[in-house]
Order: sequence, then structure tokens, then C-alpha cells
Amino acid sequence: TSLARIDQAHARLWLVAENLKDPGNFGTMLRTCDATGAGGVILLDQSCDPFSVEAVRASMGALFSRQVARATGPEFFAWLRAGAGQLVGAALEGRTVDYRAHRYQAPCFLFMGNEQSGLPADYAAQCDALVKLPMLGTADSLNVAVCAGVLLYHALEQLGGGPGSSPSGGGARRAEGAAPVPPA
Repeated sequence: TSLARIDQAHARLWLVAENLKDPGNFGTMLRTCDATGAGGVILLDQSCDPFSVEAVRASMGALFSRQVARATGPEFFAWLRAGAGQLVGAALEGRTVDYRAHRYQAPCFLFMGNEQSGLPADYAAQCDALVKLPMLGTADSLNVAVCAGVLLYHALEQLGGGPGSSPSGGGARRAEGAAPVPPA
């Protein structure tokens, strides 16, 4: 899908991934978009094939319910700035703030960098804000799909889509592996 076919206001949340290489990460991110009611994923530059067998399998069907677009960085930035979207980049360095301290505004585009190198400096400079997740152990970073999931759920909660709400119009479902909750 081209960016021209995406309505920024269609959803409160979107994911943007720059140079994402692992189709499993893409599929997991798209599946998390579905779980949070986010509009979909916009893949920039030399990202993986969103229709590869591994990506389709990891998406668990989300490929058929969420939007996927491909663009270059400059095309994306021009498209985004022609509308009303907040671009929030995930980064380890620079002018970052703790992800819990930032005030997310809809439509919010959560911008994830490459699995190995993160967001390029020139792309990070385009962001309205840069957020980071605290790393308390010895690891220096998280898997990009895990980071995207944390940010999606936090932004969703802040935007009013927390427990008990259904941003996508569907009923509540339990998380994979979670035990059913007995009625009160």
C-alpha cells in the first residue's frame, strides 16, 4: 500500500519501522498493532518483505486486518508533516525522555529503528520527541518488537484505551498463554 492510501486519522496509533530486517519482528509488530487497535505498520527504506512466509506466519492473521505501507524516509516525512501526526522515536541516546514521562497525542506514530543500529541520527532529528525504555539489567537494548509492544500499550493507555476499552471495536480477548479470568 502506498502512503497516499492511508488516512492518518484512521487510528490513534501507528508503528513506523526504519530498515527493519527480520520478518518475524515485522509480523510480531503487526500482530501487536492488531491487539492494540493501532492502524498498522509503515516500513521505511530497505525493510523486510512484509509478505514473506515468516512475516505472514508471525502476524497471525494481522496482515489481513491492519494496514501496511512501504516508503522511503523522505516520502514518509513529507506525508506525515502534511497531516496532523506526532512522531515519537524510540532511541537510546540523544534528547530522550523516559517513555512514561512523554505525553502522547493522537494520531501518534511510534518510530522504531533498525534491529542493530537503531534510528539514524537524521531520522531521529525529524521526531517530535524521542523516548527510551529504562534498561536496568546488563542488556543494552531490547528486541525491536518487544520495545514496540511496550510503547504501543503505554501510549494506548495514555490515550484512553486502557483496560476495559476496545479501540478496534472487537471484544476483549485474553493474551496468549494467559489463564481465563473467572467472572466476578
